[in-house]
Amino acid sequence: MTSILKKTIVLSFTLLMTGCANLSVGNLFSHYSAQTDDTYQLVKNGDSKLAYSEEPAEIGGPILDNLERGRVALLSEHYTVSKSDFETAEQAARVQSDQAVISVSDSANQVGSLVTNDNLIDYKPADYELGYLHLYLSLNYLKNNDLDGALVEVRKANYIQEQAKRDREKDLRSAEKEAKKQGVDANVGAILANYPDVGDKLATVQNGYLFYYSGLLYETNRNYSDAYIDYKRALAVAPNNKTVIESVQRLARRLGMRNDIRMLEQKYGEYQVPNRTDSRVIIIDEQGILPQLSDWRLRLPMWDSQGNFVQYNLALPYYKTTNREVFTPLKVNDKALNSDPVADVTLMARNDLNERIPAMVIRQALRVVAKDELRKTSRNTKEEELANAVLTIFNSLTEQPDTRSWQTLPGVISVTSKKIESGENQIQYLGNELNFTVKDGHTVVVWVSRQGKAVTWWHKQLGEI
Repeated sequence: MTSILKKTIVLSFTLLMTGCANLSVGNLFSHYSAQTDDTYQLVKNGDSKLAYSEEPAEIGGPILDNLERGRVALLSEHYTVSKSDFETAEQAARVQSDQAVISVSDSANQVGSLVTNDNLIDYKPADYELGYLHLYLSLNYLKNNDLDGALVEVRKANYIQEQAKRDREKDLRSAEKEAKKQGVDANVGAILANYPDVGDKLATVQNGYLFYYSGLLYETNRNYSDAYIDYKRALAVAPNNKTVIESVQRLARRLGMRNDIRMLEQKYGEYQVPNRTDSRVIIIDEQGILPQLSDWRLRLPMWDSQGNFVQYNLALPYYKTTNREVFTPLKVNDKALNSDPVADVTLMARNDLNERIPAMVIRQALRVVAKDELRKTSRNTKEEELANAVLTIFNSLTEQPDTRSWQTLPGVISVTSKKIESGENQIQYLGNELNFTVKDGHTVVVWVSRQGKAVTWWHKQLGEI
């Protein structure tokens, strides 16, 4: 056996088996969306309980796997298990965040990714995903009547989102620096010009769901100043949501914000002060789940080490353009409820991907060049030609897009407030019913999550707010 063939085997297998935490046959020759499609379709169609019982083995790593499990358990009404899964994901994310920053060339799993694909890199959750992790932990605390614990989680969510944003900006600078160090001048612009999702920056980069929910918790806790701040942040994201508008106007009056009251009335009209005995229900309505990331193949034009103009094959993740699922309106006491959107998670996911694409292109440029240079060293003898053929097949099969994302998150969230009579009330959805009682002058919040024809929901008394 020639030295070239020996080196080929050593590089292709020994290196892969050293320090690659995410190494598996699935991650080597396939991608996340393909491996999790069965479970995803079950959740999308409202079969969360079946999806929970058939949750696949570890695919995305300790953070992503537990995010998915926690969400599916939540939709299956296994609330204690859901909380435990989310806490495990939080711990894994904290360990990842606390680790020392190391360069691409020094990281074992990054080295593995340079001869295979990005799926061998440890999954780093997006800032919006970290925000939802703590939002769902907060909802678990609220369901267990622990307002203090719920408030701690929303504070974490706001802090971690800002920190994750700064970290993501560092990732791109690090990838660009490594590309220059390796002498790779990737034509990123040529790729992005044809990338399906690139366009104007999406305005929805803040989580209106989180802001409104945290404002509601602060108001329930009589922390009106913090509630007012978060309600205003929700209003900036969802300026046409009537419930958010009313919340901001209500708190502005309570805090005596005369200038704000005047500006709010100029834009939205005079606030209608409710009677002290008026009761109401606030419905937080999650609809659908995110689309899966798909596989997009294209050509990367660049110059190789021998001065030849070549085009390499790349595999990138992207979101297909699909029609959003339309849900039958919820009913409150047999009357249809108009949805009032407060957050669009699909837009947040698309925006996050667009921000990460340049770094992905640079990493793939490094990888395809390294693969091709290795292949070009084995062309002379028959054994070398065999090694060349093996490497060509290996390179093609292992070039897989990184389609990892928390894909069971809701697609869109609405928040709607409705005046109701005190006493017994009911919410209905396709034959499902949720009964609750409310006192004079009190408020009840109902959390709803709908996928297909299935619904998961519960309610909590917020008292006089």
